[in-house]
Amino acid sequence: MMMHPDLRLRENKFTIDPERVAGFIADTQKQSGEIPWCKGEKTDPWDHVEAAIGLAIGGYIHEARRAYRWLAQLQLEDGSWYAAYVNGVPVDKTRDTNFSAYIAVGVFHYYLITGDVGFLKEMWPVIRSALTFALDLQGPGGEIYWAISPEGKIDPTALLTGSSSVYMSIKCATAIAKLLNIPLPEWQAAMVRLRHALASCPDRFDKTKFRYSMDWFYPILSGAVSGIRARERIETFWDTFVIEKKGVRCVSDRPWVTVAETCELSLALSAMGNTNLSETVFGWICSRTNPDGSYWCGFTCPDMIVWPKYNSTWTNAAVLIAADAIYELTAGCKLFNHRFWKRPL
Repeated sequence: MMMHPDLRLRENKFTIDPERVAGFIADTQKQSGEIPWCKGEKTDPWDHVEAAIGLAIGGYIHEARRAYRWLAQLQLEDGSWYAAYVNGVPVDKTRDTNFSAYIAVGVFHYYLITGDVGFLKEMWPVIRSALTFALDLQGPGGEIYWAISPEGKIDPTALLTGSSSVYMSIKCATAIAKLLNIPLPEWQAAMVRLRHALASCPDRFDKTKFRYSMDWFYPILSGAVSGIRARERIETFWDTFVIEKKGVRCVSDRPWVTVAETCELSLALSAMGNTNLSETVFGWICSRTNPDGSYWCGFTCPDMIVWPKYNSTWTNAAVLIAADAIYELTAGCKLFNHRFWKRPL
């Protein structure tokens, strides 16, 4: 493992130990490579990849590689994965486009940290098949339909957060293809259509989800919305979702702050270049820890009741990803940086 020094915020109030936080994820990981939400809980492919990213940031490279290989073993013939597993056995046979595509983000992040082209080549058939599955469900307006039901029916609903994450996945998959000298102009064209939908056509997405804070910042986090439009989007909905000096609400009409959403807003702010505000937001949750060093999932305001009581692997991964973007712990720190994606790879 790589050894990271403690991170001390500029206010010198909080200390973060990346290796210890990633150690919580590693301790939860099963021998097979599967990373459930927490011990005894289910595993979904998106949060599994998020946790693997956290492992790599904390120096657990072998464990991260094992996590991606676990996914490769379970990939379905159409390139997808089921929405949830317990001990490798599917418990929800929905096939979600976002859950399936996200492996590209994880594997590209792994490459940024390790430089391991051989692992890119090993995982490329898995990634190509996963992205083909997701892009086969792209609607005529560029949006991505969210899933195929267990009965095999396409649900033509498009989710803004999910489609934003798929956009990030396409970016990473095309970057991998470029590194491997594989031309994929059709994926580039699909990405352009999706970016237009995310940036300019909110009517193409499920409006019932707009109360979720992720719908606010995920288009920015993914890079689909940037520059002046990103700044305007942050300012417009800041008071709707942010509880100052506490964090980000999961949904606008509930007094429940989540550590993951707060870290992801911090990451979105770093992505658009506002590192100072990103660090301020990140600082709000740095003390929300358990005795073992892991982070709370969330808490209510103003009474500060911790809920839920379990500690999730993906929440702790979000902490590590946000910290990496601010403090540049690893070469993976630039993954969500808008400026990075403007430069030739």
